[in-house]
Amino acid sequence: MMWRCLLALCILVSGPVHAAAERIVTLGGSVTEIVYDLGQGQRLVADDESSMYPEAARQLPRVGYYRSVPVEGVLAMRPDLVLASENAGPPQALERLKALGVALTPVSDKPTIDSLYARIQEIAAALQVPERGRELAERVRADVAAAQAQPSTPRRAVVLVNRTGPLLGAGGNTAAGAVLGLAGLTNALAQQAGYKPVSAEGLAMLAPDMIIVTEASVKAAGGMDKLVGNPAVAATPAARAGRVVAMNDLLILGIGPRVGEAIRSLKAAAR
Repeated sequence: MMWRCLLALCILVSGPVHAAAERIVTLGGSVTEIVYDLGQGQRLVADDESSMYPEAARQLPRVGYYRSVPVEGVLAMRPDLVLASENAGPPQALERLKALGVALTPVSDKPTIDSLYARIQEIAAALQVPERGRELAERVRADVAAAQAQPSTPRRAVVLVNRTGPLLGAGGNTAAGAVLGLAGLTNALAQQAGYKPVSAEGLAMLAPDMIIVTEASVKAAGGMDKLVGNPAVAATPAARAGRVVAMNDLLILGIGPRVGEAIRSLKAAAR
C-alpha cells in the first residue's frame, strides 16, 4: 500500500509526461540545422526553403519560406510540433496554426551570438534532449573561441545580396553584420538598419576594402566575373585588390552552429 502512495505522489509532483514529438516541421535554416546537430533529424517530416544544410535537409518536403508561412502547407504534413524562428511569419499565419491545434514553439533568432546559444537550448528542450543541447552549445562556444583566437586583419567590409533586383547591403542589426564583427571586421554599412539597396555611387563612397557576396547572389548575377564587373562593385578598393569573396548563404546571413567556420573563412579572406 505504501509503495502505491509513493508512486501516486511522484506522479503528482512530476506532472503529466508528454510524449516526444515525432512529426516535426522546422521554419528557419538554423533551426533545422540545430535539430540535425542534436541528432534528431530523423524526427523531421518537412522544413522550409531556407533550410539548406545539411544535405539531408534539402531532401525533405518544403512548406514554403519561413517568413511567409503557408498554413495549408504546414497542416498537410500533420506535424505534432512546429519549431519556428521568432522571425517566422506572418503573425496571422502562426496564430491560425495555433488556433487549429498545431503545437508551435517559437525560438530565439536575434542577430547575436547569445541568441544562438539560447536557440540551441530552446530547441533541445522542445525535443526533450536538454543534455545534448548543453553539449552542442559548449562545442559551438569552444569553436567560436578558437576561431576568434586566430589573428585578425582589420578591414572595412560590406555584405551584398543580389536576389532578383538591385544589390542590397547588410546594415546594422543583421546577422551578417554580427558575423563580420565576430571576425574582427568593420561593417561599412553599420549605420543603416537592415538590408537596403546600394547604388554604384553609394558603394564607391563607402570604399570597402572587402566585399562578401552570397553564393546564391553570385549565381543570380551570372557568375563572379559578371558580379565584379557590376559598376557598383568594380569601382571599389575591394574589387581592385581582388577581395570580393563568395560565401555560403547560411554562413554569412545567419548565426548558426557553424558560426566558427564563418569566422575562420572571413579571417582567411581578409588576410
